Amino acid sequence: MAKQPKYPLEQVERVKKDRVDKAKKRVDEKKRALDIEQDKMRKVQEERDAVKRHYDEKLAQMRKALDKGTTSEEILQMKRYREVVFERLQKEDEKVQKQREQVETAQKNLREAQEDLKQKRLEEEKIKLHRERWEKEMQAELREREAKEQDEIGQLLYEAHRKKKE
Repeated sequence: MAKQPKYPLEQVERVKKDRVDKAKKRVDEKKRALDIEQDKMRKVQEERDAVKRHYDEKLAQMRKALDKGTTSEEILQMKRYREVVFERLQKEDEKVQKQREQVETAQKNLREAQEDLKQKRLEEEKIKLHRERWEKEMQAELREREAKEQDEIGQLLYEAHRKKKE
């Protein structure tokens, strides 16, 4: 029985598989990066929310003081402090916005890595399908050669047997 030949694109097949493996690793890295950026986002939002609550408390405290009646010096002092807290709140909002941009960038990078992985998997699948078709063709050729050899052996045996009878 004849040995089946080696697949001629085996090296290409290995390269495609390696590319898929590397693309999977990149997707995992991008997922981790996105998780890190989202964690940072939650922390920045929590800090901003704490400043917002403090600002709201000071605003309520100032209104209460105005309702009760207080000196204009205390009101000015409260207004100045509220302005300081408001500036801090604006800075925290800016941090949230910058972090939101970081999260969006990380999401975009993840989508690109996933798309790249998808493309690499398609390429790998194409080469696998090619290999399957090639193997079927080789098996068919092998069966055909073996049948031809069997016919030749049968013919030789028949001729030898016929000559022996004569």
